[in-house]
Amino acid sequence: MTVAENDPSPPATPTAGRGRAGLLMFAVFAAAQATMVLASVLVLLPFTAADPALLDDGGLPPWPLLTLLVVPITLAALVAVAGTAWLGGGPRAGRARRELAFRWNWRDLGIGLGLGAGGLALTLPAAALWARWVGDEQATSAVGDAFAGRELGPLPAVVAFLAVWLIAPLGEEVLFRGALWRALERWGWNRWVVFAVTSAVFSLAHLELLRTPLLLVLSIPLGLARLLTGNLLASVVAHQVNNFLPAVALLLVTTGALPG
Repeated sequence: MTVAENDPSPPATPTAGRGRAGLLMFAVFAAAQATMVLASVLVLLPFTAADPALLDDGGLPPWPLLTLLVVPITLAALVAVAGTAWLGGGPRAGRARRELAFRWNWRDLGIGLGLGAGGLALTLPAAALWARWVGDEQATSAVGDAFAGRELGPLPAVVAFLAVWLIAPLGEEVLFRGALWRALERWGWNRWVVFAVTSAVFSLAHLELLRTPLLLVLSIPLGLARLLTGNLLASVVAHQVNNFLPAVALLLVTTGALPG
């Protein structure tokens, strides 16, 4: 592996072109976010149009609910990758992988695993303290609320488990510590400022006001994985490790192995 491949900094960009490159990457991020919102609306529309009370009653059928969990974030990530390949800087071959700073590296994978485990050690007690402060009902995530009191068959339960453990973290990291991170880097922002801004945006973008401080705590090891390695792979792995136990809990609750 060459020195250039280990260098986590973005490729040198002339000052005159830095603003344009950053703007293009930010446009990719914005388009991906818009895709996620639009896809969510399109998934919900047929059901809420027929019965608007479904959203209030938590009565959305299991498969539409799973579609809402998987499809919007997947489409958003695909838009981010495709947009980066089309608009990102540098030669077109391998552009998306390079611009999003994703590369296979065993050392960075290990750092992601370590920071993910450390993140669990940080967020589990933080979540417990937060629940004691605001109340258990207010501390649950939107996904937890959506599946509360539901018992699913084996297949939908496994789909929900995989979505929370693997799919959502991958999609979110591509958006926030991939496209948005690179846009801010292309504008020449200090890397610690990039870490702080992407962590804040990640926390706010979940639109869960009461859980925003807790999400900010969660985002710290994820952002550090990206910052210390310059590799999106590390933050993806850290996020997936962090989501593993909540995904297992969701699997056990929705199959009736644990009480809700």
